[in-house]
Amino acid sequence: MLDLTPDRAILDPIEVASRDEIAALQLKRMKWSLAHAYENVAHTRAAFDAKGVHPDDLKSLSDLSKFPFTTKMDLRDNYPFGLFAVPREQVVRLHGSSGTTGKPTVVGYTAGDIEMWSNMVARSIRASGGRPGDILHVSYGYGLFTGGLGAHYGAEKLGCTVVPVSGGMTERQVSLITDFKPRVIMVTPSYMLSILDEFRRKGIDPRESSLAVGIFGAEPWTNSMRSEIEQAFDMHAVDIYGLSEIMGPGVANECVETKDGLHIWEDHFYPEIIDPVTEEVLPDGEIGELVFTTLTKEALPMVRYRTRDLTRLLPGTARSMRRMEKITGRSDDMIILRGVNVFPTQIEEQILKCAGLAPHFQIELTRSGRMDEMTVHVESVGNASAEDARAASARELAHHIKSTVGISARIDVQEPGHVARSEGKAKRVVDNRKRD
Repeated sequence: MLDLTPDRAILDPIEVASRDEIAALQLKRMKWSLAHAYENVAHTRAAFDAKGVHPDDLKSLSDLSKFPFTTKMDLRDNYPFGLFAVPREQVVRLHGSSGTTGKPTVVGYTAGDIEMWSNMVARSIRASGGRPGDILHVSYGYGLFTGGLGAHYGAEKLGCTVVPVSGGMTERQVSLITDFKPRVIMVTPSYMLSILDEFRRKGIDPRESSLAVGIFGAEPWTNSMRSEIEQAFDMHAVDIYGLSEIMGPGVANECVETKDGLHIWEDHFYPEIIDPVTEEVLPDGEIGELVFTTLTKEALPMVRYRTRDLTRLLPGTARSMRRMEKITGRSDDMIILRGVNVFPTQIEEQILKCAGLAPHFQIELTRSGRMDEMTVHVESVGNASAEDARAASARELAHHIKSTVGISARIDVQEPGHVARSEGKAKRVVDNRKRD
């Protein structure tokens, strides 16, 4: 793979500023953001008043712990525009969730928000190894989902040539990669595996493709999957993080020269880690739920937004800003099976240990009598499709899951192509347990 270590002269000065400089900027911006939300959002003002706090109570960054949390339910309860801090006429774009679990969450952006977002995605692409003039292939979905347009605007801001493919039409994706020869691709990691399958189906060596950098986000993925993709394509695979309530993609990003966690762009987003049960703030280095306060958002300022993502904060390395570890799972999609906490990423890790299995899987939860059961639907690779080979792979995976995760699971090894593919975020868990 190419050496993509950046010239430090191209970095934004704040990326390599001292921690004291970063903290001073954060405090100044946080005071503005709390006051902006309190003065212009009725819900925030009521929440602050109920907690007995006022923006003027923020004298230091640690004082943020006195303020109330914001949750996704708050966005749904104030649907559609109740949390906006500017007149609706000043909102130049709306994004939102699909609303599959209730009312959709709606987020809005002023022209200033779009400019900041574009700059943060451009910074993220540059940290990943992208450069002005690169052809950048966007396979994130366009529309209300923030991934496609967020990546697009950031790539243009950096000076890239953007190919706005969106998701789906996998055969066409491969054709365009082959013909246009992009240097960078932005896509969910699960869909990148589908693109890899299509390369192989067409008999095209993915290592001979033009792709040098893959920027993967929108779902948790493991370092084992990183290794799988990097070896398959002879490329760098770098993690990007974001969520629409805070901005979209580009809240944090790995630096290609280290790949040791995602640097949070702390000049715009202030992170905390809390115990998801007690809600107490945890020190850096301890695993808990990630919470963000926006520092510069105009249309939709967020105060202590609970992301439900589980990670920990670490000191900066390639940049001065703190890092977050790769997301290990979510506090609200954690599987509790017979008293054991299980995350889909743990199952993925074990699948990738099995040479006879492809990295496509789905977990099905069922209940037999009083007992919860887990079935892992996975598929064999092309040269391990015989019945005996599939049975051996099933035994191997069941052993890995039992010895590492601590649960017994039924393994259903299917022939290649039989596990449902994702063209966006992978649906890893299907819960068919009947609730009393």
